[in-house]
Amino acid sequence: MRVLSIATLFPDTARPNFGLFVEKSLRALAAQPGIELTIVAPVGLPPFPLSLHKRYRALRSLPRSEVWNGLTVLRPRFTLIPRVGARFNPAKVARAVLSAVRGRSFDVIDAQFFYPDGPAAMRVADTLGLPFSAKARGADISHFGHDPATQSQVIEAGRKAAGLLAVSEAMRGDIAAIGIDPAKVAVHYTGIDTARFHPGDRAAARTTLGMGGAPAILTVGALIKRKGQALVIEALPALPGVHYWLAGAGDEEGRYRALAQKLGVGARVHFMGPVANADLPQLYRAAAAVVMPSVSEGLANAWVEALACGTPIVISDAGGAAELVTSPIAGRIVERTPGAIAEAVRAVLANPPSPSDVAASLGGRFDWDRNGRELATHLRRCASR
Repeated sequence: MRVLSIATLFPDTARPNFGLFVEKSLRALAAQPGIELTIVAPVGLPPFPLSLHKRYRALRSLPRSEVWNGLTVLRPRFTLIPRVGARFNPAKVARAVLSAVRGRSFDVIDAQFFYPDGPAAMRVADTLGLPFSAKARGADISHFGHDPATQSQVIEAGRKAAGLLAVSEAMRGDIAAIGIDPAKVAVHYTGIDTARFHPGDRAAARTTLGMGGAPAILTVGALIKRKGQALVIEALPALPGVHYWLAGAGDEEGRYRALAQKLGVGARVHFMGPVANADLPQLYRAAAAVVMPSVSEGLANAWVEALACGTPIVISDAGGAAELVTSPIAGRIVERTPGAIAEAVRAVLANPPSPSDVAASLGGRFDWDRNGRELATHLRRCASR
């Protein structure tokens, strides 16, 4: 089966952690028997001279075609209009994809993110006369599926797709809520590399990272309002002695620093910046809890990684939260208030579960080989339609 996968979220030399789980899933797909995979990872660049901005400068030099960790990846360019151009991206991505694959033949098209990849795949599929699939991961539905500027394209792609995937049962419900037939949607859980993400010596991890002896809580993710790090900072006055470590970067960092100083907890809030994926297992093991009160999620990769490392999670009732936190061993699902977060953290610190029990709570549901097999089966089913 010849698969064309469109992935606007995919790593490159300028952004090695960008869409890392998409890469892992596609590597698992490529490893399945009888799969011939071509990945198109379109690169959006604004018009000159905006393309000279530091945010885009490194992207300009990316190769148009390369072998990335054994995968064939094409990186055509499309014109990106920052902030206001989201509604135009699917058509521009589709044109870039069609130009990149001219002369090649495929059996099915796979969109790894519902927007803009899904509507772009719909256009490419229509041009080439092929069936297509799209996968929902989180903001592609919670934001683009509700934004008046993009909602109609999301719904049209969902209606025309031969099949759909969602990262959690909750995300499947979110897809149905915007008017897409849930009978077309299969739940496709992410994978986890258990050779790397597994319980380890917590004290040794803390020593390696220089965390000292104070209890540590952790958030992994972009510093943006949706992730809710401000709520965790606001909970710290009720958690004396607890230190908060933030792994990630984003536009809200300045505001978060000012908030921590205002509340008198600045010395207990540690901004780590972006953390390489290879360093995450040690970081998860060093924390007593991973705290992520997000407004919305699909099924956050950080949740699964933390649990695999034996660290309980304190999370909001977002996305597939209830599919992971099925007992106090795995952590707590809390309201998005500083008081509720502080209470849950105190409960975890007072009675820390065994790391091996926390990891066992995943029940073997998150495996890359299974993920690849299921994706191959799903795409074969789509191709047959």
